[in-house]
Amino acid sequence: MDRSFATLGVVLTTLDLRGTSPGVPADLPRPDQAGDEPVAAVRAILAAVRDGGDKALRELTRRFDGIELGELRVPASEVADAPARVGAGLAASLRAAAGSIEAFHRHGRAQPKTFVDDGIEISDLLIPVDRVGVYAPGGRATYPSSVLMTAIPARVAGVGSIACCAPPGPDGSVPAVILAAAAIAGVDEVYRVGGAQAIGALAYGTESIRKVDVVVGPGSKWVSIAEREVRGTVGVPAAFAGPSEVVVVADESAPVEWAAIDVIVQAEHGPDGFAWLVTWSAAVAADVDEAVCRLVEASPRRDETRAALGSGGYAVLVDGPEHAMAVVNAIAPEHLELMVAQPEVLVPLVRHAGAVFVGAFAPASFGDYLAGPSHVLPTFGTARFSSVLGTEDFLRRSHVIRFTEAAAGRVAGDVAAIADAEGLPAHAESARLRAGRPTWSAR
Repeated sequence: MDRSFATLGVVLTTLDLRGTSPGVPADLPRPDQAGDEPVAAVRAILAAVRDGGDKALRELTRRFDGIELGELRVPASEVADAPARVGAGLAASLRAAAGSIEAFHRHGRAQPKTFVDDGIEISDLLIPVDRVGVYAPGGRATYPSSVLMTAIPARVAGVGSIACCAPPGPDGSVPAVILAAAAIAGVDEVYRVGGAQAIGALAYGTESIRKVDVVVGPGSKWVSIAEREVRGTVGVPAAFAGPSEVVVVADESAPVEWAAIDVIVQAEHGPDGFAWLVTWSAAVAADVDEAVCRLVEASPRRDETRAALGSGGYAVLVDGPEHAMAVVNAIAPEHLELMVAQPEVLVPLVRHAGAVFVGAFAPASFGDYLAGPSHVLPTFGTARFSSVLGTEDFLRRSHVIRFTEAAAGRVAGDVAAIADAEGLPAHAESARLRAGRPTWSAR
């Protein structure tokens, strides 16, 4: 077995796992987790915002972005006018995406259920949180889609107030396309502040930014660390997103350029992410790698994409479909594409993946923008225990419990016996009183 890394072409690195089936090496390449230094730096930023409020936000923005901020909030009129400013075509596309996202989440919104058992009735009470903060990442690109994918599920869940933080541009303004998405998604407030300091402002509140109950949205390593750090102060869904990652499983039926471009797609998001091609055909691996090289050379973002694939682009050779899915489940990717002749056969073998795209006509890019489910998906292998963002992330579930007199009498003895065993006599007596059999409280 060849476990050494070797260059197949110019961009992708190959990992030959043939002959290891059914085993999967434990030392598959992994994203570089944040060390102590970034965590300590983020904690210092969060502490500064918690203690210093707006003043700290302005100082941090000056330090990291080189921008002097005046008012932190973008005027409501500027947000409302933004769809007209981005042009009719783009505004229509944003509205089309918003419509798909809203329709999907309304269809899948959790519904209260009632359980009845011989005089005992338990019903769900689904209560939306009061206020949500969504983060719109900036940096190498602008992401209006992330505003739609976070704010719309919150709105469908019934959240009453949604605030958005977005990094300011060089002139101190938030890009018009972000504001347009915010207007279309029904965001109530937009603030021109980014990075870990924005997460701190949403979590702790400042003079200008009222604190929220849940923070959500993808971002840089610093933003992801900040979201982990404020968890517990506010709710942060398990699917908080880090660097993007994709696995494309392909066989001889896959259109080579389609497979290649879908490997490239995730690399466009920047460094630290992973893009994998998994195949049991050496010819497919070679052909896709050649196409990746050719497409990267023609890309308007050639240098960034080439660098990202150079550090995180892999072609994995396996023994067959079942071995491929074992590798997929070990990776636990954010996006999984099954670009094979019989993709439905592989779907039941998926154990760990944020979203699964079935067949050649369902690329991850469709899910990123318009399919309907949120594109905020678990990264860093956290698909092993977390799920895609949904309306349930903005809902709290309480139980409404009812007992008839007869049911209370029937269960009182069991409740009292367990309470006595735990050394909680008042609990036991509370049950006995309902059954008319007090032992020490009613003398």
